[in-house]
Amino acid sequence: MIRGVRGATTVTEDSNDLVLQETKRLVEEMAKSNSILPEDIASVIISTTTDITSAFPARAVRGLEGWAYVPVMCTHEMDVPNALEKCIRLLMHVNTEKTQEEVQHIYLNNAVHLRPDLLK
Repeated sequence: MIRGVRGATTVTEDSNDLVLQETKRLVEEMAKSNSILPEDIASVIISTTTDITSAFPARAVRGLEGWAYVPVMCTHEMDVPNALEKCIRLLMHVNTEKTQEEVQHIYLNNAVHLRPDLLK
């Protein structure tokens, strides 16, 4: 069964190093919390708010050991007034036996305000 695993984080400033660092941290936490191996992943979609332009977050994913062949794509979020700023969102499509209720969605930094109902 393919399930979607969601995650999000924020950065304090739009810098190449910080975008890559926080994306890596988010992906590693998502994988660890859900026992995900790279070969379990069908694809990953990463979006950023339009105020992040310094780096492609996908570079952080492709740089992880064993993740070079995971299909990853970046895009921008809709530019909605009063939305959370400097936010990186991730949707990982994973082959898993977990039920939707068992999937651990990960929200870090200021992104914890996006879906407090999913935090465990």
